[in-house]
Amino acid sequence: RVSFMNNQKPQKPTLSGQRFKTRKRDEKERFDPTQFQDCIIQGLTETGTDLEAVAKFLDASGAKLDYRRYAETLFDILVAGGMLAPGGTLADDMTRTNVCVFAAQEDLETMQAFAQVFNKLIRRYKYLEKGFEDEVKKLLLFLKGFSESERNKLAMLTGILLANGTLNASILNSLYNENLVKEGVSAAFAVKLFKSWINEKDINAVAVSLRKVNMDNRLMELFPANKQSVEHFSKYFTEAGLKELSEYVRNQQSIGARKELQKELQEQMSRGDPFKDIILYVKEEMKKNNISEQTVVAIIWSSVMSTVEWNKKEELVAEQAIKHLKQYSPLLAAFTTQGQSELTLLLKIQEYCYDNIHFMKAFQKIVVLFYKAEVLSEEPILKWYKDAHLAKGKSVFLEQMKKFVEWLKNAEEGNQQLSSYLD
Repeated sequence: RVSFMNNQKPQKPTLSGQRFKTRKRDEKERFDPTQFQDCIIQGLTETGTDLEAVAKFLDASGAKLDYRRYAETLFDILVAGGMLAPGGTLADDMTRTNVCVFAAQEDLETMQAFAQVFNKLIRRYKYLEKGFEDEVKKLLLFLKGFSESERNKLAMLTGILLANGTLNASILNSLYNENLVKEGVSAAFAVKLFKSWINEKDINAVAVSLRKVNMDNRLMELFPANKQSVEHFSKYFTEAGLKELSEYVRNQQSIGARKELQKELQEQMSRGDPFKDIILYVKEEMKKNNISEQTVVAIIWSSVMSTVEWNKKEELVAEQAIKHLKQYSPLLAAFTTQGQSELTLLLKIQEYCYDNIHFMKAFQKIVVLFYKAEVLSEEPILKWYKDAHLAKGKSVFLEQMKKFVEWLKNAEEGNQQLSSYLD
């Protein structure tokens, strides 16, 4: 027992309540945002408009000032010249500086130079990354409080920072604010932003960034609901000089429509809906979403082949395939009214038979079935055989088709012979 008592550490004296309060008050005064703002603005005023000197000043000040606590104040100053009140206004009695984005020249070169200031600052103090992202989200919500010139500068800067990876494309969510969209602020801002973003990179890089944050299918939300159409989007951005963005959105819309068509088609097939109803639905979708017959026949082929659990034995799968495809021939025939559509189907059959090894020997049987069912005709088959086939399994499939192609070439001279071959 004595030993235990001797091992106890002596208690440390505790701070008095009064002393603790005094220290907290001192600390609060020391890190007051107004004092922080004064220090930053004084330093910026002394450096002047030389942005390299500004970057060096900010780098050195991070060791003395609490950037972590006052990130919002810091970024407000660098963008707007002083602390922003709710809505995006600068209070009249606030100290401000002209060494900021909003007071700079409205051109791409100047905004590229400012982007370097932010890049260097955030690379030096990594913990500012999240604060900067939050700042830009806030600034986008404040757009109505800024002048048109200020919005343009912010848009160019944001586009550059998105291009170099300083910002994540998820910040664009702020542009979907109902009031900004309704008043056309979001769309106008997006024009400047995407121009500078694409200028730094290209539309493919932009597409990758948007896709990563599931923003690739949401760009039409920059417009009010009654204007959310591909036609309106395309006209607006093409006239603004962003044809590549218009084409990208049109393509995304088409991809979405094709996925939806395939999903619905598979559901209709699994329910056993009548072919006439399926054909009517598909034709309406083609017209509504401007989907080509070639695209549709590829979707139908894929859907038809995915509705079956195929036999793993090669000698049995051909028979199973012929029986299954014979049933769906009328559906495929409805969408092979053009030679190019027939050729598309032939290439899809070739690709499928190559990718699914049990079907390697079934290729010719499928083609002959579709010829008999008037899904495929003579000319596209001959074209495929001569020079339009894929490299996949080329020698195997051409050998399989050799005899049939000979019959086709001689069809005019011996219709009876051809008939007997098909039978």
